[in-house]
Amino acid sequence: MALFKRKTVGKPGEWFFNVETGTVEEGPQSAGKNRMGPYASREEAARALETARERTSEWENDPRWHERGDPGGGTTAASGD
Repeated sequence: MALFKRKTVGKPGEWFFNVETGTVEEGPQSAGKNRMGPYASREEAARALETARERTSEWENDPRWHERGDPGGGTTAASGD
């Protein structure tokens, strides 16, 4: 048994999406590794996976993240090399 139990910390009115159960939670009820958020509303939390997909797609299609560096052959940090 642990001497100190970590409690989840959150503010009233914060919403989270639990990726393990697929449910919306008011306040951080589950472990941090299993939740996305906080979100301002239940509806925003319910769309968490869709929002993440949209943002990932925007990032993957953003030319700034796929530019190559200087003519000398170097690369920018954003290129992932």
